[in-house]
Amino acid sequence: MKIDPNSTADLSAQIAKAIRDAIVSGALIVDARLPSEAELAEQFEVSRPTVREALKRLAAQSLIRTQRGAFGGAFVNRLSYEEAYGQQITTSTLLLSMNSVGFETACEARFALERACAPLSAERRSADHLATMRAEIHRQSQPGLTDEAFCASDVAFHRALVDGACNPVLSYQLAGAVEAMQPLMNMITFTARSRDAIVELHTGIADAVEAHDGPRAVAGLASLEAHTQDLARTVITARARSHDG
Repeated sequence: MKIDPNSTADLSAQIAKAIRDAIVSGALIVDARLPSEAELAEQFEVSRPTVREALKRLAAQSLIRTQRGAFGGAFVNRLSYEEAYGQQITTSTLLLSMNSVGFETACEARFALERACAPLSAERRSADHLATMRAEIHRQSQPGLTDEAFCASDVAFHRALVDGACNPVLSYQLAGAVEAMQPLMNMITFTARSRDAIVELHTGIADAVEAHDGPRAVAGLASLEAHTQDLARTVITARARSHDG
């Protein structure tokens, strides 16, 4: 593991990248103990505080864990899909907010990904996945449900559909699409949305999944996307007219 002393990049960032690269390449395996701070400082020819900052960066990414005591130190962590979900959601949310991704683009991407997942969910979903989808549909039909709670239920419904594919890689990849893009779309469309229409569309998708009918589930998602895009265009047009007026 080496760093470039002539690079303008922060030294702690360089050290973190060098260690991360060693983990990704397999040079440092899961549960392997990293050299001590003193040893790393000597290896990279930097101060111990710089090494400590690099280790903090790696811990924040869940790539290493630290233990105290006689047999303590920093160890390569086994990153789980569940732990990675949060990072994926945060990254997706930041990308969307910082780069001003348009509604149509986000909506197109989010539903394209979910439609690819739907046939697997229709084939593999468990009774628990289906029960979650039905429970969220019931929740969405309750009078007095706040907009915030409805949006949260919307996300939970689609997360159950995605998780029904029983593929952790797909669940990880779609975590950002569902839990970052769905709230973004809800923020734009909630003022014009008919909850009854959403419940009807969700029910059709759940019925298809229960019947193990992948093509019908895909068609249901396509209808939901078209409905969502129409709502967004209505809201955006109304806002533009109000602004011009």
